[in-house]
Amino acid sequence: MNFKRNLLLALTALLLGGAILSYQHRPLPSPVDATWADAQREAERGGYRLITTQELAARYQQEPHSVLLVDTRQDWEFMSGYIQGALHFPIEPTWWGRWRAEKPLLALLGPDKNRPVVFY
Repeated sequence: MNFKRNLLLALTALLLGGAILSYQHRPLPSPVDATWADAQREAERGGYRLITTQELAARYQQEPHSVLLVDTRQDWEFMSGYIQGALHFPIEPTWWGRWRAEKPLLALLGPDKNRPVVFY
């Protein structure tokens, strides 16, 4: 009787652990599926302002050091080419990866909340 109970508890723990790991490493929705309206809602909710790629290019050409560029791609993607001056900060495209990167990213960005930051 004790053996059956222990076996049932072990199987339950195994299934629960697998479900938690699966949830933590689930992929986030593809950016291809996101719309401009989705980005605007997220910006409003997060308290930041969106600019167009044309605005970014003009600002970067005028004052390249006024914009912090953060390349969030994986190492192999970064090594294949990047924008000169960009910081490399790879973030896995999962909920777990973004959660783990939150504190180191805040340290990287620093206290200046008015500095324009571009993630790509």
